[in-house]
Amino acid sequence: MTQAPLNALVVGNWKMNGSLATNATLLEGLRAEATSFANITVSVCPPFPYLAHSASLLAGSAISCTAQNLCHEAAGAYTGEVAASMLAELGCRYVLAGHSERRAMFGDSSERVAAKTRMAFNAALIPIVCVGETLAQREAGQTEATLSAQLLPSLASLSPAELDKLVLAYEPVWAIGTGHVASAEQISSVLHYLRALVASSTGQADIAQRMPVLYGGSVNPASAQWLAKMPEVSGVLVGGASLNARDFSEICRSFAQGR
Repeated sequence: MTQAPLNALVVGNWKMNGSLATNATLLEGLRAEATSFANITVSVCPPFPYLAHSASLLAGSAISCTAQNLCHEAAGAYTGEVAASMLAELGCRYVLAGHSERRAMFGDSSERVAAKTRMAFNAALIPIVCVGETLAQREAGQTEATLSAQLLPSLASLSPAELDKLVLAYEPVWAIGTGHVASAEQISSVLHYLRALVASSTGQADIAQRMPVLYGGSVNPASAQWLAKMPEVSGVLVGGASLNARDFSEICRSFAQGR
Protein backbone atom coordinates (compact mmCIF):
# COMPACT_ATOMS: atom_id res chain seq x y z
CA MET A 1 0.00 0.00 0.00
CA THR A 2 1.23 3.48 -0.84
CA GLN A 3 2.57 5.23 2.24
CA ALA A 4 1.92 8.93 2.70
CA PRO A 5 4.75 11.18 3.88
CA LEU A 6 5.07 11.21 7.66
CA ASN A 7 4.96 15.01 7.68
CA ALA A 8 1.30 15.45 6.78
CA LEU A 9 0.03 18.65 5.16
CA VAL A 10 -3.13 20.34 6.44
CA VAL A 11 -4.36 23.36 4.44
CA GLY A 12 -7.25 25.59 5.46
CA ASN A 13 -9.01 27.28 2.55
CA TRP A 14 -10.90 30.33 3.83
CA LYS A 15 -12.41 31.00 0.37
CA MET A 16 -14.10 34.45 0.25
CA ASN A 17 -14.50 34.85 3.99
CA GLY A 18 -12.87 36.91 6.71
CA SER A 19 -12.07 40.43 7.87
CA LEU A 20 -9.06 42.03 9.51
CA ALA A 21 -10.62 41.54 12.94
CA THR A 22 -11.91 37.98 12.51
CA ASN A 23 -8.70 36.87 10.80
CA ALA A 24 -6.62 38.18 13.69
CA THR A 25 -8.76 36.29 16.20
CA LEU A 26 -8.61 33.10 14.15
CA LEU A 27 -4.84 33.21 13.66
CA GLU A 28 -4.25 34.08 17.31
CA GLY A 29 -6.20 30.95 18.21
CA LEU A 30 -4.21 28.81 15.79
CA ARG A 31 -0.87 30.14 17.02
CA ALA A 32 -1.89 29.28 20.59
CA GLU A 33 -2.47 25.66 19.54
CA ALA A 34 0.45 25.32 17.14
CA THR A 35 2.76 23.45 19.50
CA SER A 36 0.28 20.55 19.62
CA PHE A 37 0.66 19.88 15.89
CA ALA A 38 4.28 20.85 15.44
CA ASN A 39 5.27 17.68 13.56
CA ILE A 40 3.00 18.36 10.56
CA THR A 41 2.88 21.14 7.98
CA VAL A 42 0.00 23.59 8.43
CA SER A 43 -0.99 26.38 6.06
CA VAL A 44 -3.96 28.71 5.63
CA CYS A 45 -5.40 30.34 2.51
CA PRO A 46 -6.66 33.87 3.20
CA PRO A 47 -8.29 35.90 0.43
CA PHE A 48 -5.77 37.99 -1.53
CA PRO A 49 -6.37 41.29 0.35
CA TYR A 50 -5.50 39.61 3.64
CA LEU A 51 -2.37 37.69 2.63
CA ALA A 52 0.14 40.27 3.84
CA HIS A 53 -1.76 40.89 7.07
CA SER A 54 -2.06 37.17 7.76
CA ALA A 55 1.60 36.56 6.97
CA SER A 56 2.59 39.25 9.45
CA LEU A 57 0.42 37.70 12.16
CA LEU A 58 1.96 34.27 11.49
CA ALA A 59 5.57 35.51 11.41
CA GLY A 60 7.76 33.37 13.62
CA SER A 61 5.25 30.52 13.75
CA ALA A 62 5.28 27.18 11.94
CA ILE A 63 2.09 28.07 10.05
CA SER A 64 2.48 29.37 6.51
CA CYS A 65 0.22 31.10 4.00
CA THR A 66 -1.11 29.52 0.82
CA ALA A 67 -2.72 31.51 -1.99
CA GLN A 68 -6.13 30.46 -3.28
CA ASN A 69 -5.36 31.11 -6.94
CA LEU A 70 -2.88 32.71 -9.35
CA CYS A 71 -2.73 34.07 -12.87
CA HIS A 72 -1.72 31.86 -15.79
CA GLU A 73 0.60 34.64 -17.04
CA ALA A 74 3.72 36.06 -15.41
CA ALA A 75 2.78 39.76 -15.72
CA GLY A 76 0.98 42.23 -17.96
CA ALA A 77 -2.44 43.66 -18.73
CA TYR A 78 -4.52 41.19 -16.76
CA THR A 79 -6.80 43.36 -14.65
CA GLY A 80 -7.89 41.73 -11.43
CA GLU A 81 -5.31 38.94 -11.59
CA VAL A 82 -2.42 38.17 -9.24
CA ALA A 83 0.95 36.91 -10.44
CA ALA A 84 2.87 34.02 -8.92
CA SER A 85 5.86 36.28 -8.30
CA MET A 86 3.67 38.61 -6.22
CA LEU A 87 2.50 35.71 -4.07
CA ALA A 88 6.07 34.54 -3.56
CA GLU A 89 7.09 38.06 -2.56
CA LEU A 90 4.40 38.01 0.14
CA GLY A 91 5.87 34.83 1.56
CA CYS A 92 3.43 32.26 0.26
CA ARG A 93 4.79 28.74 0.18
CA TYR A 94 1.94 27.00 -1.66
CA VAL A 95 -0.77 28.03 -4.11
CA LEU A 96 -3.97 26.25 -5.11
CA ALA A 97 -4.54 25.59 -8.80
CA GLY A 98 -7.74 24.22 -10.25
CA HIS A 99 -9.96 24.26 -7.19
CA SER A 100 -13.38 22.93 -8.22
CA GLU A 101 -14.99 26.33 -7.65
CA ARG A 102 -12.47 27.93 -10.00
CA ARG A 103 -13.13 25.26 -12.62
CA ALA A 104 -16.92 25.41 -12.33
CA MET A 105 -17.58 29.10 -11.68
CA PHE A 106 -14.70 30.90 -13.34
CA GLY A 107 -13.92 28.80 -16.38
CA ASP A 108 -10.52 27.44 -15.37
CA SER A 109 -9.94 24.74 -17.96
CA SER A 110 -7.43 21.96 -17.38
CA GLU A 111 -5.10 23.70 -19.84
CA ARG A 112 -5.42 26.95 -17.88
CA VAL A 113 -4.69 25.05 -14.65
CA ALA A 114 -1.59 23.59 -16.31
CA ALA A 115 -0.40 27.10 -17.20
CA LYS A 116 -0.95 28.19 -13.60
CA THR A 117 1.00 25.17 -12.37
CA ARG A 118 3.86 26.22 -14.65
CA MET A 119 3.76 29.79 -13.34
CA ALA A 120 3.83 28.55 -9.74
CA PHE A 121 6.98 26.52 -10.28
CA ASN A 122 8.60 29.40 -12.16
CA ALA A 123 8.14 31.53 -9.04
CA ALA A 124 9.41 28.80 -6.68
CA LEU A 125 5.92 28.19 -5.29
CA ILE A 126 4.55 24.70 -4.68
CA PRO A 127 1.29 24.20 -6.56
CA ILE A 128 -1.50 22.15 -5.02
CA VAL A 129 -3.37 20.93 -8.10
CA CYS A 130 -7.00 20.11 -7.31
CA VAL A 131 -9.04 17.50 -9.14
CA GLY A 132 -12.45 15.95 -8.53
CA GLU A 133 -15.60 14.64 -10.14
CA THR A 134 -19.23 15.71 -9.85
CA LEU A 135 -21.94 13.37 -8.62
CA ALA A 136 -23.23 12.92 -12.17
CA GLN A 137 -19.76 11.96 -13.38
CA ARG A 138 -19.31 9.45 -10.55
CA GLU A 139 -22.72 7.87 -11.12
CA ALA A 140 -21.94 7.60 -14.84
CA GLY A 141 -18.70 5.74 -14.11
CA GLN A 142 -16.61 8.65 -15.38
CA THR A 143 -14.55 9.37 -12.25
CA GLU A 144 -11.21 8.14 -13.59
CA ALA A 145 -11.72 9.69 -17.03
CA THR A 146 -12.60 13.02 -15.41
CA LEU A 147 -9.58 13.01 -13.11
CA SER A 148 -7.27 12.04 -15.95
CA ALA A 149 -8.53 14.88 -18.16
CA GLN A 150 -8.11 17.35 -15.31
CA LEU A 151 -4.61 16.28 -14.25
CA LEU A 152 -2.66 15.17 -17.33
CA PRO A 153 -2.20 18.67 -18.82
CA SER A 154 -0.58 19.87 -15.59
CA LEU A 155 1.85 16.94 -15.56
CA ALA A 156 2.93 17.31 -19.18
CA SER A 157 5.53 20.07 -18.80
CA LEU A 158 6.99 19.18 -15.41
CA SER A 159 10.57 18.08 -14.89
CA PRO A 160 11.23 15.20 -12.47
CA ALA A 161 12.44 17.73 -9.88
CA GLU A 162 9.21 19.72 -10.20
CA LEU A 163 7.10 16.59 -10.19
CA ASP A 164 8.75 15.62 -6.93
CA LYS A 165 7.46 18.84 -5.32
CA LEU A 166 3.93 18.74 -6.73
CA VAL A 167 1.00 18.29 -4.34
CA LEU A 168 -2.35 16.91 -5.49
CA ALA A 169 -5.71 17.38 -3.80
CA TYR A 170 -8.67 15.12 -4.48
CA GLU A 171 -11.89 16.99 -3.78
CA PRO A 172 -15.01 15.18 -4.97
CA VAL A 173 -17.34 17.99 -5.98
CA TRP A 174 -20.34 16.10 -4.61
CA ALA A 175 -18.82 16.20 -1.10
CA ILE A 176 -17.72 19.85 -0.94
CA GLY A 177 -19.85 21.88 1.41
CA THR A 178 -22.49 19.14 1.60
CA GLY A 179 -21.49 17.57 4.89
CA HIS A 180 -20.99 14.26 3.09
CA VAL A 181 -17.46 12.88 3.19
CA ALA A 182 -16.43 10.25 0.67
CA SER A 183 -16.01 6.80 2.20
CA ALA A 184 -12.60 5.41 3.05
CA GLU A 185 -12.98 2.91 0.18
CA GLN A 186 -13.82 5.65 -2.32
CA ILE A 187 -10.93 7.83 -1.20
CA SER A 188 -8.43 4.96 -1.19
CA SER A 189 -9.47 3.89 -4.69
CA VAL A 190 -9.13 7.39 -6.15
CA LEU A 191 -5.81 8.17 -4.47
CA HIS A 192 -4.39 4.86 -5.70
CA TYR A 193 -5.59 5.73 -9.20
CA LEU A 194 -4.06 9.21 -9.10
CA ARG A 195 -0.64 7.91 -8.11
CA ALA A 196 -0.87 5.21 -10.78
CA LEU A 197 -1.82 7.86 -13.34
CA VAL A 198 1.19 9.99 -12.42
CA ALA A 199 3.47 6.95 -12.68
CA SER A 200 2.13 5.80 -16.05
CA SER A 201 2.04 9.25 -17.64
CA THR A 202 5.46 10.44 -16.47
CA GLY A 203 7.45 7.24 -16.08
CA GLN A 204 8.38 8.37 -12.57
CA ALA A 205 6.97 5.54 -10.47
CA ASP A 206 9.07 6.32 -7.39
CA ILE A 207 7.99 9.95 -7.36
CA ALA A 208 4.37 8.96 -7.89
CA GLN A 209 4.47 6.62 -4.88
CA ARG A 210 5.62 9.36 -2.53
CA MET A 211 3.62 12.22 -4.07
CA PRO A 212 1.50 13.99 -1.44
CA VAL A 213 -2.21 13.63 -2.20
CA LEU A 214 -4.64 15.50 0.05
CA TYR A 215 -8.35 14.84 0.53
CA GLY A 216 -10.83 17.72 0.50
CA GLY A 217 -14.57 17.63 0.89
CA SER A 218 -16.49 18.55 4.06
CA VAL A 219 -13.52 17.66 6.27
CA ASN A 220 -14.35 18.18 9.95
CA PRO A 221 -12.87 17.14 13.30
CA ALA A 222 -14.79 13.85 13.29
CA SER A 223 -13.79 12.75 9.79
CA ALA A 224 -10.20 13.89 10.33
CA GLN A 225 -9.78 11.23 13.00
CA TRP A 226 -10.17 8.38 10.51
CA LEU A 227 -8.71 10.20 7.53
CA ALA A 228 -5.47 10.70 9.47
CA LYS A 229 -5.17 6.92 9.92
CA MET A 230 -5.32 6.20 6.19
CA PRO A 231 -1.77 5.72 4.87
CA GLU A 232 -2.84 6.83 1.39
CA VAL A 233 -3.97 10.23 2.65
CA SER A 234 -1.12 12.74 2.92
CA GLY A 235 -3.24 15.42 4.55
CA VAL A 236 -6.42 17.40 3.99
CA LEU A 237 -7.70 20.52 2.26
CA VAL A 238 -10.20 21.96 4.72
CA GLY A 239 -12.99 24.39 3.84
CA GLY A 240 -15.55 25.67 6.33
CA ALA A 241 -13.96 24.05 9.37
CA SER A 242 -10.79 26.08 8.79
CA LEU A 243 -12.68 29.24 9.76
CA ASN A 244 -13.02 27.96 13.33
CA ALA A 245 -9.77 27.86 15.32
CA ARG A 246 -10.93 25.06 17.59
CA ASP A 247 -12.18 22.83 14.76
CA PHE A 248 -9.16 23.44 12.56
CA SER A 249 -6.79 22.81 15.47
CA GLU A 250 -8.56 19.51 16.21
CA ILE A 251 -8.12 18.48 12.58
CA CYS A 252 -4.43 19.35 12.74
CA ARG A 253 -3.99 17.40 15.97
CA SER A 254 -5.61 14.33 14.45
CA PHE A 255 -2.96 14.30 11.74
CA ALA A 256 -0.17 15.12 14.17
CA GLN A 257 -1.17 12.20 16.38
CA GLY A 258 -2.13 9.86 13.56
CA ARG A 259 1.30 9.90 11.90
